[in-house]
Amino acid sequence: MNPSFQRRDVLRVAAAGAAVLCGAARAQQGWPTKPVTMIVPFPAGGGTDAFARPLSGQFSRVAGQTLVIDNRGGAGGTLGASIAAKAPADGYTLFMGAVHHAIAPSIYPRLDYDIEKDFVPLMLLANVPQVVVINPKRVQANTIQEFIALAKRNPGKFNYGSAGSGTSHHLAGELFKIQTGTFITHIPYRGAGPALSDLISGNVDLMFDGLGSSAQHIKSGRIKALMVAGTKRNPAFPDVPCAAEVGLPEYTVTTWYGLWAPKGTPADTQTRAIDDMKKSLATDDLRGIWAQNGSEIPNLTTTAYGSFVNAEIKRWAAVVKASGAKLE
Repeated sequence: MNPSFQRRDVLRVAAAGAAVLCGAARAQQGWPTKPVTMIVPFPAGGGTDAFARPLSGQFSRVAGQTLVIDNRGGAGGTLGASIAAKAPADGYTLFMGAVHHAIAPSIYPRLDYDIEKDFVPLMLLANVPQVVVINPKRVQANTIQEFIALAKRNPGKFNYGSAGSGTSHHLAGELFKIQTGTFITHIPYRGAGPALSDLISGNVDLMFDGLGSSAQHIKSGRIKALMVAGTKRNPAFPDVPCAAEVGLPEYTVTTWYGLWAPKGTPADTQTRAIDDMKKSLATDDLRGIWAQNGSEIPNLTTTAYGSFVNAEIKRWAAVVKASGAKLE
């Protein structure tokens, strides 16, 4: 056989194979073919952002297109949800909501969207226990028991900031008051970021916050953690006692973050978005960030995630009723 002919033949076959593979890759790629917007319904600097920002960077590398964070804060996260619900269902607008959106139906009398009917549930992204944090310059307590005793001796003296009326921060505070027999004044903000800034600067006394936004400030000493909600300590803060240890076994509150798409988003796009998010969450970078923020990597998607949201809506409706919580 002519060696030069053999080489040309091999090169021709190789080129044809490469073209086929390249075409197949393009065919499989589909969505996204342009930047994707993810609406985050709270101002920058809060717990949602602590997960959304690093997720955006990793997703862009996995999917090959930029994931743009669009912060739309206000009305306890319901403003951003309303905007997302009305976005085109073409796969280029996603919505990163939170536990607040399972609370909102029970506390907002006239929402112009339905989290279960106007969205498609994609996946749970993070699940973070809440933590009771104080400004140590304003609250002279080293333990949660000391704070409860202080609050009982001084009803109405202390206040707590939240991400807004009807958010998990707000309802966690109301649940705490019910279970401890204390009275603390609620001060709503337009997001966890602004509330946390005022806690650090000393304008409010405490917060019932997600570890995602409080973690770095606890480690720096600017705020002090007294208790983690739930039945076990968090690996990121092993020295902070859990609620069950200090006599509050029923005080379990988590700040979870999840991903939705507007109803009508194509099924193949939903599948691709979930796959790319899973690949992003599986990277060492995001595993490390999630661990630092006190969260594991959840494994809850589509129908199972939708059932989880439905159960949360019912659970928080009961808390709203018991506490008498209202918009402020």
